[in-house]
Amino acid sequence: MAGFLLDAASATLACARVGERTNLVKMTRLSKPRAGKTSGKPRRPRNRRPGRWPLQDAKARFSELVRRVRTEGPQHVTVHGRDEVVVIAAEEFRRLKGDLTGAALVLAMQASPHRDLEIEPRRSKSPVRDVTL
Repeated sequence: MAGFLLDAASATLACARVGERTNLVKMTRLSKPRAGKTSGKPRRPRNRRPGRWPLQDAKARFSELVRRVRTEGPQHVTVHGRDEVVVIAAEEFRRLKGDLTGAALVLAMQASPHRDLEIEPRRSKSPVRDVTL
């Protein structure tokens, strides 16, 4: 069938006249697509709140994310709207991590008012098997 059919009634009438059996497809787009639009999804704003980055934006603009960490402080990366990770500067990470030497624990135990308390671990005697070599 040549030409364009405008509505379902015209299509049914045209098919009845020609005597063909066809499947009719209803048109869903009523207006022309706008120029420059690449997908049917609405575009979401880049940065909804300051210091918050959707994962895709953080991956695409990682250099900018790092610059903002240095100038504005910690930046949150979200997945499906939930905070997943926080990107912080290396100096801040080292400060928060602290020493791995255990010096703080030793100092805390030495400053304790109960430091003269004797603590003996409980030990149970386990039976020893005889081994022949």
